Amino acid sequence: MKNIKIIIAAHKKYQVPEEDVYFPLHVGGEGKEDIGFPKDNTGENISIKNPYFCELTGLYWAWKNLDCDYIGLVHYRRYFTMQSVVFKNEQEKFQRVLNRKEIEAILEKTDIILPKPRNYYIENIYDHYKHTMYIEPLDATGQIIQEKYPEYYPEFENLKKTTKMHAFNMFIMKKEILNEYCEWLFSILFELENRVDFSQYDSFHSRFFGRISERLLDVWIRTRKYSYQEVKVIDMQKVNWFKKGSSFLLAKFTGKRYKRSF
Repeated sequence: MKNIKIIIAAHKKYQVPEEDVYFPLHVGGEGKEDIGFPKDNTGENISIKNPYFCELTGLYWAWKNLDCDYIGLVHYRRYFTMQSVVFKNEQEKFQRVLNRKEIEAILEKTDIILPKPRNYYIENIYDHYKHTMYIEPLDATGQIIQEKYPEYYPEFENLKKTTKMHAFNMFIMKKEILNEYCEWLFSILFELENRVDFSQYDSFHSRFFGRISERLLDVWIRTRKYSYQEVKVIDMQKVNWFKKGSSFLLAKFTGKRYKRSF
C-alpha cells in the first residue's frame, strides 16, 4: 500500500472525505482561530504568507514536513473524481471523490495526476491573465525564469500561444518529483517577492503568487516532460457559470479586471 497524503487546503471548517489518503490542513493558520484541522504554521512553514500565497502555504508545509511516498494538493471545495454523473446533492459528491484504489491505479501508469485542463478558447493564457489581473507580476516572473532557469523560458513564452492550462494548483505526484517542483517553484516566487511591491495591490490582487503558480505548473511539467493523467474536478459548491462567463468577457473586451474569486 502506497503512503499517500493529499492535502486539503482549507481556511474554514468544512466536511472532508473519509478516505485515509486525505489530510485536511488549515492554510494560513498562523494567528487564526482553530477550525479543527492541523495548521500549516508548525515545523518549517510560510503560513504567514497565506494572504499572498494562498494554498501554496499548505503545499510548502507538506513539502517540508511530510514524509510519504506521494503528496497531492486539493481544496476543501474542489476534488478529483472519476465520475461524470450529475450529482443529486453535496453528500453524494463526497462519496464520488477519487479514492485510494483509483489513485493507486492511476499512479501505476503515470507520474502525475492533474485536473482536466481549462480552455479559454478565445484568448491565450497570458492574455487572459493580462485582462483579468495586473500583468506586471507575471512579466517579472518571466524575467526571473529567463535569468535563473532559461531552459524553462520557451514554455513560459508558450503561455502566449496556448489557450489551455491545468488550473487550481491541484495535483498528486511522487514526493521525489514534488521535491524538484517545489525547489524550482518557491525559488522563483521568493525572488518575485523581492521584485514586486505587492502592497500596491488590494487584498484580492495581491494574491498573485498563487495565481502565477497555476501557470507555472504547466511550464515545469512540459519542460521536464513528466507523464500525467488528467482527471475530472468536482466542485462541492455551486458554481455561477453565468457570472464567471460574463466577467471573463467583460475583462477581455472592456478591460474590467476581476474584483473577486468566483
